[in-house]
Amino acid sequence: MKILVLNSGSSSIKFRLFSVSDGDWQVAASGAVTRLGEEGASVRLSWSDASGEARAREEAAEIGSHHAGIERIVASLQDTGALGGIDELGAVGHRVVHGGEAFHAPTLVDDDVIAAIRQMIPLAPLHNPANLDGILVARELFPGVPQVAVFDTAFHQTMPRTAYRYAIPGYLYREHHVRRYGFHGTSHHYVAKAAARRLGKPLSQCNLITLHLGNGASATAIRDGASVDTSMGMTPLEGLVMGSRCGDIDPAVHFYLCRHLGFDNDTLDDLLNRQSGLVGLCGVNDMREVHRLAEAGNEDAELALGVTCHRLRKYIGAYAAVLGHVDALVFTGGIGENDAEVRRCACADLTQLGIALDAEANARAQGSLEVISSADSRVAVLVVPTDEELEIGRQALEAIDRS
Repeated sequence: MKILVLNSGSSSIKFRLFSVSDGDWQVAASGAVTRLGEEGASVRLSWSDASGEARAREEAAEIGSHHAGIERIVASLQDTGALGGIDELGAVGHRVVHGGEAFHAPTLVDDDVIAAIRQMIPLAPLHNPANLDGILVARELFPGVPQVAVFDTAFHQTMPRTAYRYAIPGYLYREHHVRRYGFHGTSHHYVAKAAARRLGKPLSQCNLITLHLGNGASATAIRDGASVDTSMGMTPLEGLVMGSRCGDIDPAVHFYLCRHLGFDNDTLDDLLNRQSGLVGLCGVNDMREVHRLAEAGNEDAELALGVTCHRLRKYIGAYAAVLGHVDALVFTGGIGENDAEVRRCACADLTQLGIALDAEANARAQGSLEVISSADSRVAVLVVPTDEELEIGRQALEAIDRS
């Protein structure tokens, strides 16, 4: 059986095709359509040929819509032999950013689900429309193939009211759905399960703090395998310092900027989502470049690292208090998996919480599952590579089995 996973964005479509047999998942092909609807659009594809040799290619193409993009993906998969025909597909799994309070689990797509995702667009206007386009096109191109929506917010729907409600008038929650939802749920769930296996315990018996650190970043407190708090809020803007997002900020800053600088909503949106975070502090959003500048003595880059790690330590401490007992602290995402210095800074001076790193193990860990805590650390510290596409594929198959 083949499972196709689609992540449809506004200007790109990422995909991965899995071959599944007796519980064994193998990547048959992966790639992306980039610059969708723009000049310079291309299709990138990696696959293994009949002899098992890894192959890759990238082709320029005029691709003006999600429909044309997914058609081109299918044609490329069939051309390379990765997909023999549509009848090989057992399911198509779709990443959907916002499921609101309606969706607590991966869900088979029908007309009612599509209507519900459309209703969530005001909560995620940059993401849900493109996610929905991918679903609609896939339903048309793959008639009879089950489509499954996997929501970034679903894993966090176990948060108690005390964690997800804002301290604002109740009608804003009841009538306008203003609350904390959390994101990166698919990644947090995936690495939590992997961490539990490494600890040799059922996930339902694990208390974890998971840190998904990339251009977008979030922290999650997991008690007995369920999310009980997370750093992102109603939108992905709240929480940790990110590549271009500010994270936590005094709401009154908005009023000040409006009154004294004449900023309107669009200007504020652009400022806080695209001109802040690392970019705002030091001018670049790539953490590798931040390190290079800091090593060269750039004070702004040094500050950006300091602010980022200070915020991380605050969340680790807060979530240790929320959980009471922590089995493991887990780093994932591009920065979490590969940046030993950020991990070191984030864990500095946390011995009172039972967190201590093995300096050599931390320096070695890069892109693979590793234990980086010292022998006397009460809390295990793990690096766990995330795989959101694999998690979406697995959840899609589980949804079909449940149905």
